[in-house]
Amino acid sequence: MLIAAGAVLLLLIGAATMVLNRGLRALTAAAEQRDRLHLAEGLLAGAPMQPILVMANHRLDMPARIADLFGLVQPPSDFDGLSAAGGGLTPLDAEQLLNDVISVQRSGRPFIRQVRPRGAARTLTLRGARAPVGAGSAEVVIWVHDASEAQEEVERLAAEQTQVREAFDALTALIEAAPLPMWYRGPDLRLSMVNTAYVQAVEGADAADVVARGLELIEGSGQGGPLAGATVARQTGRPEIRVLPATIGGARRSMQLFDVPLPGGGVAGFAIDVEELEEARAREQRFAVAQRAMLDRLSAGVAQFGRDRSMVFCNQPFRRMFAMRSEWMVDRPEFDRVLERMREANRLPEVRDFPGWKAERRDWFTRTDAATEETWHLPGGVHIRVLAQLLPDGGLLLIFEDRTEEVQLASARDTLLRVRTATFDNLFEALGVFAADGRLQLWNNRFRALWEFEEEFLSSHPRVDAVAEKIAPKLRTPNRATLVTELVRSATSDRQQRSGRVALADGRHFAFAAVPLPDGNALFTMLDISDSRRAEQALRDRAAALEAANKVKTAFVANMSYELRTPLTSISGFAEMLHAGYAGKLTEQADQYVTAILSSVSRLGVLIDEVLDLTQGERDMPLRRELVDLADAARAAAEAVDQAAAERNIDFAVEIDASAGQVNGDVRRIRETMEHLLRHAINATMAGGRVLLHVDGDADRARIIVSDDGGGMDEDAAKHAFDRFAQPTTTRGVRALDLGLPLAKQFVEAHGGQISLVSELGIGTLVKAELPR
Repeated sequence: MLIAAGAVLLLLIGAATMVLNRGLRALTAAAEQRDRLHLAEGLLAGAPMQPILVMANHRLDMPARIADLFGLVQPPSDFDGLSAAGGGLTPLDAEQLLNDVISVQRSGRPFIRQVRPRGAARTLTLRGARAPVGAGSAEVVIWVHDASEAQEEVERLAAEQTQVREAFDALTALIEAAPLPMWYRGPDLRLSMVNTAYVQAVEGADAADVVARGLELIEGSGQGGPLAGATVARQTGRPEIRVLPATIGGARRSMQLFDVPLPGGGVAGFAIDVEELEEARAREQRFAVAQRAMLDRLSAGVAQFGRDRSMVFCNQPFRRMFAMRSEWMVDRPEFDRVLERMREANRLPEVRDFPGWKAERRDWFTRTDAATEETWHLPGGVHIRVLAQLLPDGGLLLIFEDRTEEVQLASARDTLLRVRTATFDNLFEALGVFAADGRLQLWNNRFRALWEFEEEFLSSHPRVDAVAEKIAPKLRTPNRATLVTELVRSATSDRQQRSGRVALADGRHFAFAAVPLPDGNALFTMLDISDSRRAEQALRDRAAALEAANKVKTAFVANMSYELRTPLTSISGFAEMLHAGYAGKLTEQADQYVTAILSSVSRLGVLIDEVLDLTQGERDMPLRRELVDLADAARAAAEAVDQAAAERNIDFAVEIDASAGQVNGDVRRIRETMEHLLRHAINATMAGGRVLLHVDGDADRARIIVSDDGGGMDEDAAKHAFDRFAQPTTTRGVRALDLGLPLAKQFVEAHGGQISLVSELGIGTLVKAELPR
């Protein structure tokens, strides 16, 4: 029994121990549950959402904190209390909330509703659902959240969204309405959006079609492709601007492309047609080049300075005028440096205060007046007119005109006017200048004294009619005064020069003329020719007497020439008979005498013929006109003198060019002309010399040239070589009357030709005769 009692006791102790352990664990779990409950209550108290428990009978279990959110003093016990006077919900909101609760109780579908308590400036968000597990199935939990701040933020964001959307719509409309192509590329740089102008430029169907096909406005790839600018813009974070060609509407256009990086990684772009701008720039450049080329051709120096006062251009006259070197001008020197360089080259006026003078010229850039003009007097008597013109871009244009010559001309003009006035008044001629309207403008003392005009009359500048009326009584024939009026009017109106003569009543004679002047006036001159008239009459009488004497002389020479032929013929005949042996055989010495007689007779006959020809003159000389072959005539003349050339061992050459041809003339006179020239050349050439006969021509004239390398003539002898009956010349130590050259001249001029001679002592002589075809 003790063992049994012990076993029972042991069992009781074990059971008690187990119960004790379980109690201890229960206490520990209860403490943990209490702690969790306190934590849950703390979290619930600090949660942004607070619960309202709605019983199955629609009774409310509302904390005081939520009642305060609803603007209620005490938590209500039912829905009617939610719409209590002075706070809570409006009856409509309370009724709608009750209907939501009933709907949850029936269908279990949760709800969300926002309400605004009366008299409160807050918004409450109510979320209703079935109560969690552990509550009744008909109970509903309404979580209340104060969404006032969130609602305000939502309303603010909604307003901003509205503004952004309106701005986006306006920007989209602006992009669509823009006349220039615009596009947007995504982060992958593919086209994401294009406007209508872009679609039209690439000839796409619509924007979607262009984006889908990836139609680029600019053709090509690589550095010049359409993505190059977008890539650079995205890498650098700065807009990229390029000018590339594009084909738009079948025409090649220059487009200025703008690629602008956006924060999202995309790139926006637009293109501006700058074809006309590029053409304008090209035209401006061409104009500038042409303008500078034109300025280089001006005689005035031109220098242009930019708004920074540095030289941007100067022409060649400026560089020459101020001794500016081209390599120094390349650095675009500043205005002050240019003035200093001018001063170093001694091309500026001499001034005491050069810095002050330079500062005054520097003010040209800021003056309000459009242009400034001044004159620089440089050392050496140089006068330069300087014109400073402000430019629209703030620069300055300087023009330097060298007026030295103009000043000198003005001075010379003044001197000339004074000399003219003095000369005008002291001329022997009577002078008067009439204006285009016929009034007397200027006159000299001789004009006034000749016609005895009063000074008052001349000072009134009378018309030519009044002057003619005044001078009429002083003329031998008064009506001749109208001739003065006609001459002046002819010179002023018709611009024709006319002259004449007039006799005064006192016996004097005057030559007058009206000469048109360059300024439209007329110069009327009168010269006293009384003495020259008498001398002219005396000269006429003397000329008539000389002409009569010359006729007598010519007739005498002609008669003597014919008279000399009769005894000369007898002498020649008897000498030939003696030479032929009719009087018996002559000794050798006698035969030589007879030969000398025949030679002299032949020479005398030639002289008589030549003298006769000279007395006839070129007008009276009979010519038998026919076509003359100059080559045949030249050969005949050469044969005639060939023996004489051979006797003196002279190298005689004949050159007949194919262009010699024919002339219309007297064959005998032309051949004699060549003979005379050749005989003169042979006689003037020493033994062993050379004589040349050359004949050529052109379509209008034939030319005969005879040259020799003889002793030549001095200047006086060459001047009188063609004179008839000149002093006898000495040839090879023998005085002779050489009529060959005068006869040749007479024969050539009788044919309407010309003859000339060139000779030099020790060199020789060349005679050229030209005959018209």
